[in-house]
Amino acid sequence: MSQSHTDIAIIGAGPAGFTAALYASRANLGVIVFEGMQPGGQLTITTEVENYPGFVDGIMGPELMEVMRKQAHRFGAQSRYETIAKVDLTERPFKLWNERDELTTADAVIIATGASAKLLGAKGESEYMGFGVSACATCDGFFFRNLNVFVIGGGDTAMEEANYLTRFAASVTVVHRREEFRASKIMLERAQANPKIKFLLNSTVEEYIGVAPEGGAKRLTHLAIRNTQTGELSTVEADGAFVAIGHQPNTQLFTGVVEMNDVGYIKTTPGSTYTTVPGVFACGDAQDDTYRQAITAAGSGCMAAIDAERWLEHARHMATP
Repeated sequence: MSQSHTDIAIIGAGPAGFTAALYASRANLGVIVFEGMQPGGQLTITTEVENYPGFVDGIMGPELMEVMRKQAHRFGAQSRYETIAKVDLTERPFKLWNERDELTTADAVIIATGASAKLLGAKGESEYMGFGVSACATCDGFFFRNLNVFVIGGGDTAMEEANYLTRFAASVTVVHRREEFRASKIMLERAQANPKIKFLLNSTVEEYIGVAPEGGAKRLTHLAIRNTQTGELSTVEADGAFVAIGHQPNTQLFTGVVEMNDVGYIKTTPGSTYTTVPGVFACGDAQDDTYRQAITAAGSGCMAAIDAERWLEHARHMATP
């Protein structure tokens, strides 16, 4: 069995992981980034990113991730396109095994596994993701100025995204499978009072339908919607659709290892990235259930690297006779 050792192992890529790798490698620490099944994180399935500082004309999500990767590599960080399948964080050095049962040991670990938007799984959803279908109104709402969009969901996330989208869209229709809502009363009332928001209840999206003109970019044009009471199927015109049924942090690997909240977001000490296991740090969407933006993920990645560097320095000093 092959085995390697590093000062800091970063599990997960994306803005948080790559920023942590950049700062840690510039501090002359050995860094291995385990990029997993989705190298570059959620931004690799995002088209244009216009709200990341430093890019006047915007930048494509995969391109931004490649720039970040190369910058971290420039200072010596290594990327491994492997998924960590098992960890032992009970003692140092920490032990991490990939899917081939190959072992890597590390003096510190940074968790940057991110989160994934919960999706409906309806036909065409993955095909049109980034081409009219989105899971983040804050990220993509600007692209739907003066257009007619739909928000799918019935909780606080859906109400919040619907209200946000009225800043840009001509109209917003909330699609919900029942007449009762999981949303808090204040969020629901705020959405119901907004003249730009309509409600399509007892309804689910069966299919995302679009066009792919020759020489042009494919785009969403319609939604196939089924009435949950009558079973009737209808088609409505749609310029955009936002799936707003929540996010799931990709932290299952650490269940019972570090403390999490009831949803699965890793708890960190306020104002830091320290988890409940000394020497293990968490950053990005794996521990952020509030902002979930590329720029905040990058910022917390910087914090995690600095926290890890200082913790390692202290631990090594204490271990020196």
